[in-house]
Amino acid sequence: MTTPGTLQETKEISTQQLEGDAETPWEVILFNDGVHSCDEVVFQIQKATGAGLPLATQVMMKVHLEGLAICYCGPRKKCERVATILREISLIVEVLRGN
Repeated sequence: MTTPGTLQETKEISTQQLEGDAETPWEVILFNDGVHSCDEVVFQIQKATGAGLPLATQVMMKVHLEGLAICYCGPRKKCERVATILREISLIVEVLRGN
C-alpha cells in the first residue's frame, strides 16, 4: 500500500513549486489504498472530475499498478473541489502545485 509520504520519492517538491506563479496548474494525486474496489474508485473519479469511463478506468489502473497517479489538473479551487469529492469515500489524495 502506498501512502502520501512516498510521493516524495516520485516527485520532488520544492518551495519554488509551492510558491510558484498563479498560472501554474495544480494537480490532484490519488494514492492506492488497497481498501476500495476498482469500481468504487472509477465511479468516484468520474463523479469528481467528470471524466468518462475509459479515462477514469485508465487512472484507476495506473493507481493500482504504480501506487499513485495524477487524476486531475487545473486551478487550485477546482482541484480542492475534486479532492473533496474523492475524499467522500475516504480515498487518499493530495493537492499539489504542478510543474
